[in-house]
Amino acid sequence: MFYAHSPLIRSACLVVTAALGVVVAGGSLAQIRDGGPTSAAVGQADRQPVLNPRHPERYVVQRGDTLWDIAAMFLRDPWYWPEIWQINPQVENPHLIYPGDILSLTYVDGRPVLQVERGASGDVERLSPRVRSEPLEEAIPTIPFESIRAFLSRPAVLDPDQLETLPYVLAHEDGMIGSAGRDVYVRGTDAAVGEVYNVVHAGDELVDPDDGTLIGYEGIYVGQGQLRRAGDPATLRLTQTTREAIVGDYLLEEEGIVPIDFVPRAPEQDVDGRIIAVLDGLDLIGQYQIIVINRGAQHGLEPGHVLRIFRPGDTVRDTVGGGGAFGEKVRLPDESAGIMMTFRTFDRISYALVMEATKEIRVLDPVRNP
Repeated sequence: MFYAHSPLIRSACLVVTAALGVVVAGGSLAQIRDGGPTSAAVGQADRQPVLNPRHPERYVVQRGDTLWDIAAMFLRDPWYWPEIWQINPQVENPHLIYPGDILSLTYVDGRPVLQVERGASGDVERLSPRVRSEPLEEAIPTIPFESIRAFLSRPAVLDPDQLETLPYVLAHEDGMIGSAGRDVYVRGTDAAVGEVYNVVHAGDELVDPDDGTLIGYEGIYVGQGQLRRAGDPATLRLTQTTREAIVGDYLLEEEGIVPIDFVPRAPEQDVDGRIIAVLDGLDLIGQYQIIVINRGAQHGLEPGHVLRIFRPGDTVRDTVGGGGAFGEKVRLPDESAGIMMTFRTFDRISYALVMEATKEIRVLDPVRNP
């Protein structure tokens, strides 16, 4: 796949990953009607997508649009987007939507599908494919890019076993603070002069509340440095910092860019987890905040998977019931509190962005299939 790299295209392209034709969830495309879900829905595979009652028949893609916004425009539940998306066979590149392109809701054999027609060539700057090393953020992501920028290529989770072998900051030169332009001494690396490292601080423990297992540590990005003298200890020149580098911080090699060309969709299997951390140490969680959940790749989660967040029901005492029910403790049902989308997954945890927040959201709130 080629990505465009000009300012116009950077603010113009909308990345869409969809195969040619209709992507069918669960092996069949459910019939879609305006209104509420049918009573025949049994389990995730049988739930039917519902069109947004205020959906347009045609929409011209605008600069700054995201796939989530467009999906929500046509669907009550944006994660059903793959079930109505159909690429026009004449479109040269099915992965990109440009400003000026026209999305049309049509019906094929009685079922609605969404097709794309290329807009006027004057509305879009077209670029020929070329070799150029630039990060994937040059393309507009499915979700607001600015909210996840720092988590696409920087360390996010530190494995407990990994800490035993990682290079680390031993001392500062002349007792100076560890800021950009300063040197620090490091141990544990045999890399050559010129090697670039991310400097990371091991933050809070990430513990699975289900079994108390230590999953890892939050990797707090400190900055970058370049080796200017090899040896043991070696000398690392801090080239960029967002916070002070301290003794004990770890060195990691630059990670590859995390793909951002995903589409919102529900997981294919049942997922039942909990929020275990919120970035920036906040108590209350709102829209476009980043959370960590105790479910990851081993549980079938992938970037783009959407889960619903629930507020646990309170436990109350029955002060009315007769027949022996009076005084019983009753747990009220969990209530929907928001929607999250995973954008980076590890083995046992995932990072997600809160897309909607309708109630207070807190650490340890459950997350399940939407």
